[in-house]
Amino acid sequence: MKLTGLLTRSNQARPGVTGIARVDRRTGDLLRRIGPGDIVVLDQVDVDRATADALVDAQVTGVVNASPSISGRFPNLGPEIVVGAGIVLIDGVGPGILRAIREGSKVRLHEGVVYVGDKEVGRGNEQSVETIADLMINAKAGMSAQLEAFSANTIEFLRRERSLILDGVGVPELNANLRDQQVLIVASGRDHEEDLRRLKRYIAEHRPVLIGVDGGADALHHLGYRPNVIVGDPDGLSTNTLRSGAEVVVPAHMDGHAPGLERVQDLGIGAVTFPASGNAEDLALLLADTHGANLVVTVGFQATLHEFLDRGRSGSNPSTFLTRLKLGSKVVDGKAVATLHRSRVSVGAVVLLVVAALVAVAVALAVSGVGSAYLDWSVSTWHTFTNWVGGIFS
Repeated sequence: MKLTGLLTRSNQARPGVTGIARVDRRTGDLLRRIGPGDIVVLDQVDVDRATADALVDAQVTGVVNASPSISGRFPNLGPEIVVGAGIVLIDGVGPGILRAIREGSKVRLHEGVVYVGDKEVGRGNEQSVETIADLMINAKAGMSAQLEAFSANTIEFLRRERSLILDGVGVPELNANLRDQQVLIVASGRDHEEDLRRLKRYIAEHRPVLIGVDGGADALHHLGYRPNVIVGDPDGLSTNTLRSGAEVVVPAHMDGHAPGLERVQDLGIGAVTFPASGNAEDLALLLADTHGANLVVTVGFQATLHEFLDRGRSGSNPSTFLTRLKLGSKVVDGKAVATLHRSRVSVGAVVLLVVAALVAVAVALAVSGVGSAYLDWSVSTWHTFTNWVGGIFS
């Protein structure tokens, strides 16, 4: 028993951070099952912001990346977010790490070394705020090449799906009426719940059609709204959200396979598929535009150049660019709407106005004959009432 206690104290004294390993080459599947204290083992070149936000939200302890988290092609945003949240990031470990670590095993990270028990199973670069800053400076030189590649991909995408982008061919029908309506599309981007709360006054006044994209649908349901339409993979959504009564649109690959479709079918919920190579956010925008929305307010969408070039959108960047170009001025960012829709009259000013009005009425009654007669009647009535009460208790 004493020996066991000594071993326990020895294990606790080991330097670094420890956690339960979650291992998968498919980042999307991996992010669905991570939780607080886990150590995530993945293989992703240029960790994007969407992945980083999911890691931070899940409160993981560490990340082991088989590939470089910043390859130098362009300044991707993910590693800075991960390290800034205090999560240990070791990258460039090599593809063998995914075979060396089993799902559910206990892993320890220390000074760039990955341990399972006492055995070293991999070694890479432990990133810090300083090293990431240096890598980001060097990566900025790769943006011109990235933009050239993006231009070529845009032309190829337009050739392949021009009928969808230009004419709306393949966009599924909806029961929800979007014609000449304002539409609010909520995606699970950075600060999306906070931005949605700021739009409470706008939603109450204009009653827009609500479209939730992936985790954005859960955010709407969590804040007490019922989405009219849900666009995204049902596997990543809560059962309560799926059963809220919204129409469900499941993005499908070009071969017709729709990940997550079986889940909604098992729940007895009807759904339509949307075969396209764009991401779910772009498909939601196309749905709103094709079905005649006159204004589209977006929450959780990213629009800066760095975010636009981020790896998480590399497969669908041309779709994002062309979709935004097609909708043009019809698309408005939710932050701008919240700022413009904010009430410019404070509650204090309204109270002061009411008090001033009451004072003005009181003065008018006092100086008028009607006011004097009313005042005399009130005084006489009050004396009569007090004398009556006094007689009862005498």
